[in-house]
Amino acid sequence: MRQLLNQLGLRLVQGLQTLPRNASTDCRRTCLYDVHVRHGGRMVPFAGWEMPVQYKDSISESHLNVRSNAGIFDVGHMLQTKISGKDRIKFIESLVVGDIEGLGHNQGTLTVFTNQDGGIIDDLIVNMTQEGYLYVVSNAGCADKDLNLLTTECEKFRSRDYDVNVEVIANGLIALQGLGMKQVLQPGLQFDLTELPFMTNKLAMVYGVPDCRITRCGYTGEDGVEISVNIDHAEKLVYSLLNATKAVNVRMAGLGARDSLRLEAGLCLYGNDIDENTTPIEASLAWTIGKRRREAGGFPGASVILKQLKEKPSCRRVGFLSTGPPARGGTEILDESGSKVIGKVTSGCPSPSLKQNVAMGYVDAAYLKPGMNVKFNIRKKMVDAVVSKMPFVPHNYFYGK
Repeated sequence: MRQLLNQLGLRLVQGLQTLPRNASTDCRRTCLYDVHVRHGGRMVPFAGWEMPVQYKDSISESHLNVRSNAGIFDVGHMLQTKISGKDRIKFIESLVVGDIEGLGHNQGTLTVFTNQDGGIIDDLIVNMTQEGYLYVVSNAGCADKDLNLLTTECEKFRSRDYDVNVEVIANGLIALQGLGMKQVLQPGLQFDLTELPFMTNKLAMVYGVPDCRITRCGYTGEDGVEISVNIDHAEKLVYSLLNATKAVNVRMAGLGARDSLRLEAGLCLYGNDIDENTTPIEASLAWTIGKRRREAGGFPGASVILKQLKEKPSCRRVGFLSTGPPARGGTEILDESGSKVIGKVTSGCPSPSLKQNVAMGYVDAAYLKPGMNVKFNIRKKMVDAVVSKMPFVPHNYFYGK
């Protein structure tokens, strides 16, 4: 196995295959599994992993605590890769729509893998690092196909004498999110967090733990960081964060709060809101395609995607507000009269912050304007809803002094 991976330019970091599994479910466990159990985490299968959906507090309480204080999420189930070699940018730009060449040192961007039809294979964050490689984080549910894509394309590149290597990083990954993030994290750093604006990253020591990759980003809409840390030190780091200050109520947070937070922030969930049958333009992610890439193309599905940029797609992702029973994924969307189906909800939930229901979904191009009245077909009952701008709750990202 290792010989084959080396031939493909892909190195599997020792430790990845030794993560424990639950014998009854065959789900893997992250390096923080014991922490979740100690804190009363209710463990559920998720994308092949045992993950906490919530702790002793309710999902709504956990959600609101992140908005007002801080929450710690275990995101160690996500795929972390390191792409190196002098042709690393040419390689990654052959797979994604983003302008990776245009990133500065230690800067990152959200982008998407696309197929030849312009569909989204996965969304991911690509970070330039001053150490001379790309640090990439993609979704746990797409890990196998993402890794297969990277491996296959790496082999093709290397067969044409390009210099590129793909390495799977077996680190834990901890997301510290919320209004009080800076108060929690700053005492454990040897640099000022104001030097690390949104979508930048830095290799640093955190509360005495060396070689942590800190990226100022997150999936909640709040100011926050994701910290890639050696699995042997991940538990120590979590407890350092939990005990960092009495001024901020820092709690462990689970998948339930993570989902409602990301939905309030208008962020997509792969497999629900985006998939291989939706393009970045239809998904309202045109902003991920940099100016240079729009002019030069060169990414999978470019002819389809660039045509949609010019001519507009027949449907697009939008947000909705409603009261009454919440719409869930799969709910039909109808016009104001309730006589014509115009789309489908992809995600929805009651908003703990707004005290009303939020949802997102795809509708025909004639129904994109915020303020338009529509109806949801929820258990054969017509429920009033209105097209809304997203995010539903303003982002609190830190862009610098």
